[in-house]
Amino acid sequence: MKNKIGLLSLMFVFIACGENKLPIYGDRKVEMKTIDGKPVADTIYQTVPDFEFTNQEGKLINQDIVKDKIYIADFFFVTCSTICPRMKKNLLKVYETFKDNPEIMLLSHTIDPEHDSVSVLHDFASRLGADSKQWLFLTGNREKIYELAEHGYYATALADSTEPGGYVHSGGLILVDKKRRVRGIYDGTVESATSQLILDITTLMHEKE
Repeated sequence: MKNKIGLLSLMFVFIACGENKLPIYGDRKVEMKTIDGKPVADTIYQTVPDFEFTNQEGKLINQDIVKDKIYIADFFFVTCSTICPRMKKNLLKVYETFKDNPEIMLLSHTIDPEHDSVSVLHDFASRLGADSKQWLFLTGNREKIYELAEHGYYATALADSTEPGGYVHSGGLILVDKKRRVRGIYDGTVESATSQLILDITTLMHEKE
């Protein structure tokens, strides 16, 4: 399974503003502003696009749900028997670490919305013990989900009849800051990567612009 990150490695930029500063992924552009009569360069970074999906409670949600929050995004499908069980096991560790912390959310997007209805996602979330206020399981238009995966999170999410379960997707856990900028991508199937994600979430919580 190929990871989209390898194809897009040239897109990210590291910000060297201190050793505890996490990288910012994506394109950037510089705009000139005038402050106190002097020209000042302002760097504008790529952000996750607006979105609108339905959660496991049947509620329509959009990007406002993560306003001023740090969140972790991932892509999966309920009937996946390969990497998804390991991903959800590791995501559960992240959830338990930051449970009831109002600054942190998790957004899991199904890539099989035809099967993963609201009721299926509700049952899946309940079996995990996930609180719908903090860990959202999202469904919606398949093409919009795939587009958001590729252009918003640098992730792979595609229908592929040659793959087990009929889909191919990257196992990344994507860390997004309060400005909707991707700040890290971690292998959700690996415990050590999940531990690093937990550490980086804490770092991001204390980061100052």
